[in-house]
Amino acid sequence: MLQHIIIKLKTFGITNFIINIHHFGDQIIQFLKENENFGCTIHISDERDQLLDTGGGLKKALYELNENEDLLVHNVDVWTNYNLSKLIAHHKQSHSLISLLVQNRETSRYLLFDKKENTLKGWINKKTGEKIPKLINPKHHNPFAFNGIHIINSHVKKLFPIKDSFPLIPVYLNLSQKIKISALEFDNSYWLDLGKVEQIEKAEILLKK
Repeated sequence: MLQHIIIKLKTFGITNFIINIHHFGDQIIQFLKENENFGCTIHISDERDQLLDTGGGLKKALYELNENEDLLVHNVDVWTNYNLSKLIAHHKQSHSLISLLVQNRETSRYLLFDKKENTLKGWINKKTGEKIPKLINPKHHNPFAFNGIHIINSHVKKLFPIKDSFPLIPVYLNLSQKIKISALEFDNSYWLDLGKVEQIEKAEILLKK
């Protein structure tokens, strides 16, 4: 998956990477070395001594960037043929500090976006009824599932919690009250979460095609 993502991102002109490692970190480092980093500049963000969760890991990566530089974040278990140029263009044109790739698909937890500007306003768990903020009315918002791909400006690191380890989505929900976090809706490209064995089998079929 790492190889597929690196090769895909290279087609969009991206050759500088930050890869965070924890489980099987030695194998990942060796794999990259054997393949000469696929001709890219790769920095390893090592979390083998302390797992930093989704938010802490991203915060650490952002400190590797220059001031006011954008980072495209791509979960390694997301398999898609989506044209990332669309997300990059949206991020620049919307003047957002964070741009999320989202999808109208069945899930239990949704991010809630303003219907006029498609900016993040809240979150809901449809199974439990839990909402953030508690008084938000889901009927007045667009519910979307997050697709594991987004762009964030390095300036946001100054707004993250001081602690090292924390989850990302609660921080984004808090920041959405202060900064512009926008959504771009996923088109008809394929998208698979390879966290499940059956999804890996589907990806292998797509690869053969």
